[in-house]
Amino acid sequence: MKNSLDRDIPEFLEGLGQLQLFGGAFTKLKKGWMDEITVPPPVKAKLPHADKMCDNLKEAILKTNPHSGMTVSFHHHLRGGDDVLVKSMQILAELGIKDITLASSSLTSAHEPILPYIKDGTISQIYTSGIRGELGKAVAQGHLKKPFVIHSHGGRVRAVHTGRIKIDLTILAASAADNEGNATGSHGPSAFGSMGYASIDAWYAKQVIIVTDNLVDYPCVPQSIRQNYVDYVVKVDSIGDPSKIAGDTTRITKSPMDLRIAHLAAKVIEQSGELKDGFSFQVGAGGASLAVAKYIREIMKTREIKGSFLLGGVTSYGVDMLKEGLFRSIFDVQSFDAAVSESLMNNQYHIEIPAGLYANPFNCGCMTNKLDVVVLGALEIDTDFNVNVITGSEGYVRGASGGHSDTASGANLTVAVCPSFRGRIPIVKKKVHTIVTPGESIDVLVTERGICVNPNQKELKERLVEAGYPVKEISDLANEVEKITGAAQDVEFTDRVVGVVEYRDGTIIDVIRQVKE
Repeated sequence: MKNSLDRDIPEFLEGLGQLQLFGGAFTKLKKGWMDEITVPPPVKAKLPHADKMCDNLKEAILKTNPHSGMTVSFHHHLRGGDDVLVKSMQILAELGIKDITLASSSLTSAHEPILPYIKDGTISQIYTSGIRGELGKAVAQGHLKKPFVIHSHGGRVRAVHTGRIKIDLTILAASAADNEGNATGSHGPSAFGSMGYASIDAWYAKQVIIVTDNLVDYPCVPQSIRQNYVDYVVKVDSIGDPSKIAGDTTRITKSPMDLRIAHLAAKVIEQSGELKDGFSFQVGAGGASLAVAKYIREIMKTREIKGSFLLGGVTSYGVDMLKEGLFRSIFDVQSFDAAVSESLMNNQYHIEIPAGLYANPFNCGCMTNKLDVVVLGALEIDTDFNVNVITGSEGYVRGASGGHSDTASGANLTVAVCPSFRGRIPIVKKKVHTIVTPGESIDVLVTERGICVNPNQKELKERLVEAGYPVKEISDLANEVEKITGAAQDVEFTDRVVGVVEYRDGTIIDVIRQVKE
C-alpha cells in the first residue's frame, strides 16, 4: 500500500500486526478520537508498612518476576551518562530472560554495551524515539528478530495509553529518592533535571523500580515520580555520569556557517510577525537550532519583547532568558544540561511537565499545540519539505524522531535550519531516505545558501522577498546543491522491512528496510 506521501507501507508486519497508513498530519485526529482504544493503568497494592527497599538491583528485578517475552522500559534523561539501562539488561541476560521488548524513551551511544543482547536474541524488539551509534547500525542491518518502531515523544505516550506498548517492568533512574519511591532528577550529586519522559512509564508499568545513588529522608521533594506508582527502591553507588548529559548536539554551535544560518533564521522569525509580546518558543537540540535562541534573545532585548513560555528540552541558555525576564515561564520535559537542575528546583516558573502534557496528540491540553515558533534541525529535507532526522546517508539509524513531528505540527511557524550539504553529502535533495516529519508541517527552510518557503506560506514569502532576504525555490536549491555534490548516492536495501516510523497519531509515515551489506 502507499500512504499519502507515496511511501510503500506493508499492510501487515509479523511482530507488529496490521499497520495504519499515514494520511496527513491531522487526518486521523479530524476523524475523531472518541472511539480510540485506551487501556487502564494496572491495579497494584502493598500491605501496611511493607518495605520497598532492596539491597541491590538484581534483588529488585527478581522480585518483579521477570519472564521471557516481557517489555522493559527506561527513560533517557541521563543521555550519554546513563548507567542504569545497561546494568539492568546485563542482569536480565544473566537470568536467562529472552525475547525482551526494549521500550526506552531513547537510546544513545552510552547503551552500546547491550549490542550483544540484540544479536543473541535477549532483546528481540525495540520501541524508541531514537537509536544512535553501533546500535543504530545493528538494527538497520536486521539483527533484531522483530521490526523496531520509531515514534515521537508524544507518540510514545499515545502508544502506552492505547496499549500498543504494554510495559511489564520499568526501571527509572533518579538523582534523589526516598524509601517509598518518591523521586526526582532535580537535585543530588547526579542531578539531571526533569523526569518528564519517565512519568508515563511509572503510571502504566506493571512493576516500577526506582534506582538512585542519593537516598534522602522521607519525603523526597519535589516529587517527579510519586510513591503510589513505585514497587521497589534500590540504592546504588552511581546511576551514571551527569557530566555527559550535555553533548556536542546540545551546545550552541561555534561554526561560522551555522551561526550565519541561525542569524538568518532569527531574522525570518522576526519578519514573520510571530515575534511579539506573549509569543511561545522552542528550539531543537542541535547546535545550530540552539544558536537561533542567541539571536532571538538579542532581538527581544532590543525591541523589549516579553514572551509567554519556553517549551521542551531546556538548556542553561533558556534558563538565562527566564532569569532576564524575557519569558514568563519554562515548561521543561527534559533538561539538556545539568546546570538546568538548580533552576528547576528553585524557580516556581520553571515547571516540570510530563511527556503527555508536552506532546501527546490525544489530550485536550497538549503544549505543542500552543507553540507559536519552533526551530528544528534536519539530517535531510526534500523538495516537498519532508524532513528526515532518523537515518543517515548510508541508511543506518543514527538519530531521533524526538519531538520533531510533535512540535512541527502544532507551531504557528516551524523553521527548519540546516546546511544545504555536509562534506560532499547533499542535505537538500529531491527525496529523503526516511520521512519523519511531513512537509506540510514545515513552513520555512533556512540554509547558508538561502531561504525556502513552503508554498502554503505565500504571505510570509512575500514579506521576506520585499525585505530583501535571499528567498529561493526549494527545487532550485536542490539542483544547485546537486551540481556541487553530485547526485546523492542510492543506498542498496533488501526487501525486508526492519523498522517502521510511526507518526505521532500511530499511523505509519515510513518504513526502514534492511541495508544490503
